Amino acid sequence: MDQVLRFLATGAADAPLYAVIGYTLLSTHLTIVAVTVYLHRHQAHHALTLHPLIGHLFRFWLWLTTGMVTREWVAVHRKHHACCEQVGDPHSPRIVGLRAVLLRGAELYRTASRDREVVARYGKGCPDDWIERHLYSRWTWQGVGLLLVADVALFGILGLAVWGIQMLWIPVLAAGVVNGVGHAIGYRNFDCREAAVNIVPLGLLIGGEELHNNHHAYPCSAKMSVKWYEFDLGWLYIRTLALLGLAQVRPVPLAPRTRPSCQDVDERTLHAVLGNRAHVMATLSARLAPVLRQEIRSMSLAGVLNRRAALRLLRRDPGYLSADETAMLGSVLAANGRLRDIQALRVQLTQVWQRSLETEDGLFRMLAEWCTRASRAECAQLRRFAGELRAYA
Repeated sequence: MDQVLRFLATGAADAPLYAVIGYTLLSTHLTIVAVTVYLHRHQAHHALTLHPLIGHLFRFWLWLTTGMVTREWVAVHRKHHACCEQVGDPHSPRIVGLRAVLLRGAELYRTASRDREVVARYGKGCPDDWIERHLYSRWTWQGVGLLLVADVALFGILGLAVWGIQMLWIPVLAAGVVNGVGHAIGYRNFDCREAAVNIVPLGLLIGGEELHNNHHAYPCSAKMSVKWYEFDLGWLYIRTLALLGLAQVRPVPLAPRTRPSCQDVDERTLHAVLGNRAHVMATLSARLAPVLRQEIRSMSLAGVLNRRAALRLLRRDPGYLSADETAMLGSVLAANGRLRDIQALRVQLTQVWQRSLETEDGLFRMLAEWCTRASRAECAQLRRFAGELRAYA
């Protein structure tokens, strides 16, 4: 009896506390890696392909530690991208509130995953082999139950706490923090229709998912860091797998190269611009920032729109403004001719992407004409940017 009680209290390992903590941190980190590398970048966005053995190990680990079904997770995430910040988004802070996503993120995911129509529409291409149909998708709670038995067997009564942390890790950090804070509080490298932000520049705790604005700008990129000071731990693991021959990565979007000697728009310029809207518009906003601030400071703004809000609207990609934002911005532009001229050129540039179904010759002429107009603008920043754009490749 004493031995039984001792086993229940300490488990088979009789491990010191630091070993229990180390095991807990390692196991939860492996779960984060499985979610970001396998579920998110590999399955949902096809940014890379994994060796079948590695893919199956990730599936097995997620069955043990989360009970999530690959097809359901992928479907919910793809619907999030398709309906982001709109009615139908499974977990948008703008729709249900930040508090709801933070506290009930896992519940919102489960509700969306029960919609068979959503799973059928958005879950195409996910594993559908014998073990998926007969074990992982069918017996979802048995995996986490097996993990509970293993934790208690290893650490005794303390294993219950370890298991509880393992079960909360993804609901709190992924379903709550990434889906909630990642669309509410942080900084943005790129403008996009979504409210996605980068939570912090170091993607360590959540495996790179902290760089959420970068991901929404380039959703099919396996690499989520873009600035020199940003670090994507998930990308480090992906590169390691690739070096070992266990993964193949789709080409990562790169910032356009420049050809300083090039003074004319050519085919390479057009292709660089068409493939890099986020980068082009972010660069233009950065170049115009000083003159926009100067003009806003010289104005007397009335009503609910203050200088900071006006500047934010002016720096946004015009193609991503809502009807209400366009109306508010119109009141600012009506009072300042210089800002009106700058905004008109920014709107004209966005038409290159909005008319991307036109012939290449038509788009080429449109871009060349825009560079000509911008090079003749009163604003020196626009003239310099037109020279930069001509050199893109």
